Amino acid sequence: MARVCKVTGKGPMTGNNVSHANNKTKRRFLPNLQSRRFWVESENRFIRLRVSNAALRLIDKKGIDVVLADLRARGEL
Repeated sequence: MARVCKVTGKGPMTGNNVSHANNKTKRRFLPNLQSRRFWVESENRFIRLRVSNAALRLIDKKGIDVVLADLRARGEL
């Protein structure tokens, strides 16, 4: 699926643009996705993931090995 974070599952949301005159038109809020390459020490190779900025913070906090183990347990990698 396009525009979906591999780690957090965040995807596009819908909402409204609201003008000063209170006219509403539909819009999409897209997640802040980044295509990043992560070095996995245990596998001695790089892994490329399309992740949101929130997922980058999660990887910094938990570590790439823990996040990859969670992805594999969910069957998404």
